[in-house]
Amino acid sequence: MEKELSEMTLKELWDLFPIFLVQPDNLWIEYYKEIEAEITALLTGHPVKRISHIGSTAIHGIWAKNIVDVMVEILDSADMLKVSQIMEQNGFIIMSDEKSRISLNRGYTKAGFGDKVYHIHLRYAGDNDELYFRDYLNDHPSIAKEYETLKLELWKRYEHDRDAYTDAKTDFIRKWTTEARAVYGTRYR
Repeated sequence: MEKELSEMTLKELWDLFPIFLVQPDNLWIEYYKEIEAEITALLTGHPVKRISHIGSTAIHGIWAKNIVDVMVEILDSADMLKVSQIMEQNGFIIMSDEKSRISLNRGYTKAGFGDKVYHIHLRYAGDNDELYFRDYLNDHPSIAKEYETLKLELWKRYEHDRDAYTDAKTDFIRKWTTEARAVYGTRYR
């Protein structure tokens, strides 16, 4: 009998779900719209401030993991745990649960990636650096291409180590997010 995902070691999960990048795909926008509509319907009556397409699939023209990242910003008055439980009851899997951030996914199966894979980033409103980074790269295609080059270089080196892949991108992301916040100011407050 196959192990449940929750029973797998981190190494087993990384082997089953390696880092892989694909060429830009216009379907990512459609996938985002589908999941946005679903999340909006699920969270009707809860204080959601904004739902946004983030991550590399939201940056025009660059290679990315075939995973659509979505940020759900809720108001400070919302009960984040309750919101995550609603999502979990509707087919999302909690990946991590920090003090004021919960990450969920959909599309991971015991056989590997499903046809549509989503990472949902549940946050309190204002914890949204990803929006600034996304906008800055979309407004500066040459920097977006630098990011793509970095990701392509890191892909094979860290194919089975998501944490190292993410860590290796941190300085680049931090640099351009800081610049974006200086340029865009209070755009997302």
